[in-house]
Formats: sequence, C-alpha cells, structure tokens
Amino acid sequence: MTRSTKDYYQYISAVAMILSGIILSFISFFVKGDVTNGVLWYTAQALTFAGGIFGISLYFRTNLGEFKSDIKQFINTQMKQYEKEHRNH
Repeated sequence: MTRSTKDYYQYISAVAMILSGIILSFISFFVKGDVTNGVLWYTAQALTFAGGIFGISLYFRTNLGEFKSDIKQFINTQMKQYEKEHRNH
C-alpha cells in the first residue's frame, strides 16, 4: 500500500466517522426528541478518532519536513566545508 493510498483511506475513515456521529445525533434527536448519552459518547469518540487521524498525520508530515530540511542543510554545510578544505590543498 502506497503512502498516498494509506492517507486516502485514513481521511475517508475519519470523514466517515464524523458523518456517522452527526447523522446518529440528528436521528436520535428527531426520533426521541433528545440526544441520549450513548449517542453523545459515540459522537465524541468519532470526533476524537477523526481529530487523531488528522492531527497525527499533520504532526508527522510537519516534523518529517523539518527533519528533511535540517538534514539537507547539514549535508550542504558539510559539503561546502569539505570543498573549501580540499580546494586549498
């Protein structure tokens, strides 16, 4: 499974959870006239799951980008220093 496919499935499942929580809340409200504790719990879990998917994905993407940038900068600095030292010899 490629990275983009995995991300696609994660986002689809997160959006599906959010929609299922919202739909279940509306159905509960219109059928009973009240949103029961179980429905509120499920909706909260769906929102927590979706927030976790979006948050973790964004966190790792940001940190991985920073790490790549730091490594690239370090390698460029080392290469310049190496070229400078060997140019003088």
